[in-house]
Amino acid sequence: MTSAAQPLDSAEVQRAARSKKLHALGILSGFTAGAWLGAAEAPTKLVSMGISPIAISLIMVIGVFLARWSLPALILGTSSVRADVCRAPHLIIWAVLAGCLWAVANTLTIFAIRDIGLSIAFPLWNSNSLLGIFWGFLFFNELRQAGWRRWTGVLGGAVVMCAGATLLAIASSTPGPAGHSFRGVWAALGAGVLWGTMYIPYRKAYLTGMNPLSFVTFFTFGEVGMMSALAIGYTGLAPLWQELLGARGVIFWLMLGGFIWVIGDLFQQYAAKYVGISRGIPLSNSNQLWGLLWGIFVFGELHGRSSSTYLQVVGGSLLMMLGVGAIAFSSATGEEQKRWKEAAQREGRRYNVAEDFVQARMEGRQAAGESTPIRTVRDWLLVAAATAIFVIFAAMARVPQLSLHWGPAAPLTAALLVLLFVCTLTLWRTTRFH
Repeated sequence: MTSAAQPLDSAEVQRAARSKKLHALGILSGFTAGAWLGAAEAPTKLVSMGISPIAISLIMVIGVFLARWSLPALILGTSSVRADVCRAPHLIIWAVLAGCLWAVANTLTIFAIRDIGLSIAFPLWNSNSLLGIFWGFLFFNELRQAGWRRWTGVLGGAVVMCAGATLLAIASSTPGPAGHSFRGVWAALGAGVLWGTMYIPYRKAYLTGMNPLSFVTFFTFGEVGMMSALAIGYTGLAPLWQELLGARGVIFWLMLGGFIWVIGDLFQQYAAKYVGISRGIPLSNSNQLWGLLWGIFVFGELHGRSSSTYLQVVGGSLLMMLGVGAIAFSSATGEEQKRWKEAAQREGRRYNVAEDFVQARMEGRQAAGESTPIRTVRDWLLVAAATAIFVIFAAMARVPQLSLHWGPAAPLTAALLVLLFVCTLTLWRTTRFH
């Protein structure tokens, strides 16, 4: 009996060690996502130059579209995307739906930034953490049998985040940049609701083994389709075309913002995959701290405001960050992970995905018999085409006439690059991007 039990014990120990490594990877991915998602919103400060929020959001989505096709082609190749689609074609619908929700939410954030500023709007739309906790528990067995300590960490963190959001809402009640502070608050909160709901398709896809690189590729069709419909319906085709022509000197910067956002979103996808949406969303919502740093130190937001306003914004952000930390480090126990597996098996049966494939992808490894992804000439052509489009608009670009502080921008940019290198290397060594 002893010799028969030993291999089982060894396998369990290896599985537990693997689970801890993936959890640490999810935490690192979440914080890296926060840094890049925070930096991606900086180009939206161009609203101060008279460009409409709708036009800014549409141009950013074009940059997102180019990135969502070129980056997966560069990392694993489109053959990996095609293989994932063949296993679970129904998930394409969920990816497109998530893209539609993102497009509307992103447009609301532009209005929020215009009306109440970047440093205040960020934490308000990050209320999506609360919805992520709820949806994760309701649909995907997250926090089931997690124990009172984990529940206390997650729920206590949620309460602290609400307190921080309340402080920020009070601070934003003073006159904002455009004199529409309450409208900006509602726009930011609306974006949070849509983004929180958007994570349901994320988790469905990853529980059934879909690669994040495959999911975001089809996600972008919903983004482009919805954003185009919003832009044309809101402004009309001819006025929109004239505005885009008038903004051609800054199109590159907005597309670059979309590209940067995709980098952050890819890391956010891996965080949601390996630590769940109830923990992954709060982790990536550390972008509120980065938004605060960019908004105050680089763009000079809140300049001239009273000291009480500064205390409310900084205090509210710190409270929300404490809540994020409490949620993020309430790691999933073995019992909770068993319930995750039950949810994964349920989703696998629903979409007729092989159980061994689902299990392998949950553990961040390639399934037995799965072919190794390769890059083809088509992949390099996609990358070359996306690069050429960016180069063309870069040649047309002009430096925006904005009040910037380049001193603080340098260390913030350096921190982004360090996180990018460390997290990418860790993802490759641990999962080969599976």
